Amino acid sequence: MGTAHINSQPLLRALAIESDALEQRAEAAPRLGVRVSARFTRNVDDVEAVWRSLTASSVESPGQSFDFIKLWIADRGIAQKDQAFIVGEIEGEPVALMPLHRRRQLGVTVYTWFPRSQVGCYAPISNYEKLTLLGPAGRLQLWQSMIAELPDADAVYLRAIPAEITGYGGLFDELGSALAVETLYRSEFSSWEQCDQIQRSRSRRKHDRQQGDRLAALGEVGFEFVTNPVTGKAAIEVMFRQRSARFKAQGIRDTFVCDNLVDFYQKAMQPGSGLDVRLHVLRLNGDIVAVRYNIVHGTRMFCLISSMSDDPAIQNGSPGKQCLLRVMQSVFDGGFTMFDMGSGFTDEKRHWCNVQIPIRQHYVGRTWKGRLSVGLHQQFQKARAQAKANPRIKSAIRTAHQTRDRLFGKKPQASQPSE
Repeated sequence: MGTAHINSQPLLRALAIESDALEQRAEAAPRLGVRVSARFTRNVDDVEAVWRSLTASSVESPGQSFDFIKLWIADRGIAQKDQAFIVGEIEGEPVALMPLHRRRQLGVTVYTWFPRSQVGCYAPISNYEKLTLLGPAGRLQLWQSMIAELPDADAVYLRAIPAEITGYGGLFDELGSALAVETLYRSEFSSWEQCDQIQRSRSRRKHDRQQGDRLAALGEVGFEFVTNPVTGKAAIEVMFRQRSARFKAQGIRDTFVCDNLVDFYQKAMQPGSGLDVRLHVLRLNGDIVAVRYNIVHGTRMFCLISSMSDDPAIQNGSPGKQCLLRVMQSVFDGGFTMFDMGSGFTDEKRHWCNVQIPIRQHYVGRTWKGRLSVGLHQQFQKARAQAKANPRIKSAIRTAHQTRDRLFGKKPQASQPSE
């Protein structure tokens, strides 16, 4: 997030009004009959037991996984002084945890999640039943107590938090100011038969069958559910080659290569990572033509990356769609209850996802620099959302990026892309 000139009076006045409103909400919050407290550490191992306890039943995202974040910290080489872990407690019992990364941008110190757009959503790791019992005033007090533990924050920026947690409602409404910018897409069914009946019409089944026949006419089709690290390593290499080719054809920055992220996903599938990585692989005549990279937690499966061959000779058989058809059947035949396909609309999500959840950016400005930065970043997010919805503007931005890359070239960088 950036800053603006201090003489931007209308923006400063608006931010001051928003800050006063938040303070009034805090002052108006009734005192609870319970003791709210928070504690802070910069050592991830200090919170492992609490973290694993809060995520024992389920997670909303791999971004809530202790093992995922610990591996991310190690792979990215994030210094301990830039790590922050805040535990919120009610009567001494941990009910919430925020793992945050301290970043400094344009003179502003911002605390935010460790990964950025690598997973579909994030949220404070919480005991949802306890949060529900707290009520709005109690949750406001809890979040404010936790944020107050950050020693040097100008602002806190928490991206991609679901507007609702299934079965519990909006538990994060009191966490700063929120801006809805995206939608999370999930497929939730009790069986493949239910999924097939609800999501596929007769004409859709006919169309899928025709595509399957065209693919089968090209040779032997095979589908695998890969959990073996050795087989998985080779499939992941193919997946990223396919992704790079697609990014190049579309004129999109290859974040996996430019930000040196390929190795992270390879490490996640190796023994000792603590993560349950499973790949869906579609083959034609032995060659990999489509891959899906998933992380499993209990009965939930999260698809983080997908790829398909750009070979025009097999496009008529729609290998990507045929892979996904087999994926959906194997997921719900395999006892999973949810298949998360991440945020951002695509045609495949329209076909298969029966659950749509708004996700929001949450902001807390703690200093005048932070509040100014928050206001600017919110305006940027709104402008970007409008640009993405406008094909003409979207095309112009892509052309500008392609021109920049041709003039200056692309170099892999260790840092992550700016939000």
